Amino acid sequence: MATTEHPPPGRMRTWMLQGLSDMGKSGGHTGPHAAPEAPHKGQPWYRVMCLTGVDYFSTLGYQPGIAALAAGLLSPVATIVLVVVTLIGALPVYRRVAEESPHGEGSISMLERLLSFWQGKLFVLTLLGFAATDFLITITLSAADASTHLVENPHLTETLHGKQMLITLILVALLGAVFLKGFLEAIGVAVALVGVYLALNVVVVAVGVWHVATAGHVITDWADALTAEHGNVFAMVGVALLVFPKLALGLSGFETGVAVMPHVKGDDGDTEERPQGRIRDTKKLLTTAALIMSVFLIATSFITTLLIPEKDFESGGPANGRALAYLAHEYLGNAFGTVYDVSTIAILWFAGASAMAGLLNLMPRYLPRYGMAPHWARAVRPMVIVFTLIAFLVTWIFDADVDAQGGAYATGVLVLISSAAIAVTIAARKAGQRGWTIGFAVISAVFLYVTVANVIERPDGVKIGACFIAGIILVSLLSRLARAFELRVTSVTLDDMAQRFIRDMSSRRMRFIANEPDRRDKAEYRDKIEQIRADNDMPEQEDFVFVEVTVTDPSEFEAGLTVRGEVLHNRYRVLTLESSSIPNALAALLLHARDETGCIPHIYFEWTEGGPFANFLRFFLFGQGEVAPVTREVLREAEPDRTRRPRVHTG
Repeated sequence: MATTEHPPPGRMRTWMLQGLSDMGKSGGHTGPHAAPEAPHKGQPWYRVMCLTGVDYFSTLGYQPGIAALAAGLLSPVATIVLVVVTLIGALPVYRRVAEESPHGEGSISMLERLLSFWQGKLFVLTLLGFAATDFLITITLSAADASTHLVENPHLTETLHGKQMLITLILVALLGAVFLKGFLEAIGVAVALVGVYLALNVVVVAVGVWHVATAGHVITDWADALTAEHGNVFAMVGVALLVFPKLALGLSGFETGVAVMPHVKGDDGDTEERPQGRIRDTKKLLTTAALIMSVFLIATSFITTLLIPEKDFESGGPANGRALAYLAHEYLGNAFGTVYDVSTIAILWFAGASAMAGLLNLMPRYLPRYGMAPHWARAVRPMVIVFTLIAFLVTWIFDADVDAQGGAYATGVLVLISSAAIAVTIAARKAGQRGWTIGFAVISAVFLYVTVANVIERPDGVKIGACFIAGIILVSLLSRLARAFELRVTSVTLDDMAQRFIRDMSSRRMRFIANEPDRRDKAEYRDKIEQIRADNDMPEQEDFVFVEVTVTDPSEFEAGLTVRGEVLHNRYRVLTLESSSIPNALAALLLHARDETGCIPHIYFEWTEGGPFANFLRFFLFGQGEVAPVTREVLREAEPDRTRRPRVHTG
């Protein structure tokens, strides 16, 4: 490809775009969850579990309070339903996702392979919108809950009262600052945070269970009230199923669990193509995290429902968004409660870091490859600034309220899990596994029901998701439009015959004819040459090589180009190419021929019938249209030196 002289970038630009070239490599991207470029030893699965655990386990900071608000006295029963769905639904789905995408691509990559052309791209953009909802709301909700723990601490209530919005924005800004500085391996920090946090929760749960057990009337009072309110067990289960969508926050963390797969050590015999040890240990990671979380969810919902007055869970109440911290202060004293608050704030803040890492891994994986983001979107630091500003906006819109953000968070989580369930159902069907296909289909139906119910109950979630989707699609299409004339062929490879044609023409003037293949008979090529000679008033002794491009998937943006040469009818030399865009393929071939031979090639076209706007749309959407002027424009952008630019002739 042509190289263009640019002035050396400034220090700020160099710092901002650090890592950009590495991210442009095939399949490569940077970020905390990215697969390392060089072979690495990795980490034991239980240590990597803590990296995903900062997202998953941190939901204990607000999940019991949300469950109490949603289900009231029925919170423990509803939480048991959540645990059952987790263990027999989400867990098997993501264990299968780990098998199908062992390099951390996740369910979106699985679904991307099922659809091609523009419908596939739009489908992926929609899922990316919900993924952005999930991860961004994780950042803002976790920061809001961390600020709630800070503001409600008895030692700080008077000082920080009314400053929750400011504290939340500061926490989000600090998170962005960490990533701007450079987010190195965080597994050691995650292990310490998760270890301390779970240990403190064990103490709180043990004390809570002891208080429930020693005050016998608490259980009987709760059971009597539950029976009076709901009648019988079947009615309780029915109501629990109805309120289940509101508890969906307890399902978060599985997508992150797959994203961290590249960090899992696996076996010494693992290869990139068959990382069996990594897959096995990731399944252990997912299963262990789900079991630990299930035990804590049931225990915490039980003790918080029985020990905390219902009014204290309401907005503005001392247990709102911090039920376990409330118990820690109430039964273990303010000193222990403050330690618990600090631990909770730290893990909630770090959960935002995990979510930011997920965003930085997800967006550069797809958007730049689709041509739907500027080049700088491959670099970490500019994207950190973008995501931080969006997080500021979301925090302001929701007024740093944990409960208000629950619907949007649950929607993002449920859509991703539903898409994963559908993806593994299709994968099982393709593998001919009838039993797994039926099982995953049932799980898909359950999650689709829960998603729809959540959307109906809390439409704000899908509205926020729709805003993210609309924003991503709009920015993506505008970026694709702005980069329409960019040379986007990553490499050109010629077979032996094609190289022979190029070498032969280099001894005289290098002339190509762009031909749209039709019958490919002798008359087609003879008539085309006569037309080109007549249109351009050329002598008969001039010889040509035909170039024919077949459009494959016009929605693809970047790809390599393979050129094959053949002689048809013992006379006509033809180069055949396959590409997503005819003008880009022709421009890339001309530049490659110039660079290989040092000769300036000429290419000849005939004008295409039709209006310029309609032809541009054909080029933008289908890679065809008015080829001649677009080829010239691609060449003009790729090679600013007019004296070295291949010549385009149209008649």
